[in-house]
Amino acid sequence: MRTALPIPSIALLALAFGLCGQNAAGQNSQQPPPPPAGTSQPATQQQPQQRSPGGDVGSGAGDIGKGAAKGTGAAAKGVGKGAVDLVTLHPLNAVGNVGKGAAVAGKDVGVGAAKGTGKIAKGTGRGIGKLFHHHHNRQAPEDSSEPQN
Repeated sequence: MRTALPIPSIALLALAFGLCGQNAAGQNSQQPPPPPAGTSQPATQQQPQQRSPGGDVGSGAGDIGKGAAKGTGAAAKGVGKGAVDLVTLHPLNAVGNVGKGAAVAGKDVGVGAAKGTGKIAKGTGRGIGKLFHHHHNRQAPEDSSEPQN
């Protein structure tokens, strides 16, 4: 029989991977070469720094958590409105509010899970890619003007 990991375990694992990835990325950070003397780059033309693979995983875990929190809030709001309607003898409104709260909760949880899973997959793929593609950082030797024999 197959067993699945519970969502908190997956989120905790993703968060741990994200934190470890950020520490490793900080040790190997590469700064672009400074501009040549006499030239200056305007601050408005600098490109934003790309997030590390560990940052993607951590952000994805955060998105999953935010989606779950929003979904819980929407469900609680729907149940609360439904309870008020039930007390005030409006049973049809009560059912509608509980159903609406459940639908919004499902949407929020689904959106958060989809966004988070996408970011985790992207970060994991980039992290694994970095393990196997170290040669991309090396520069090719410059061509010599002298012919070789």
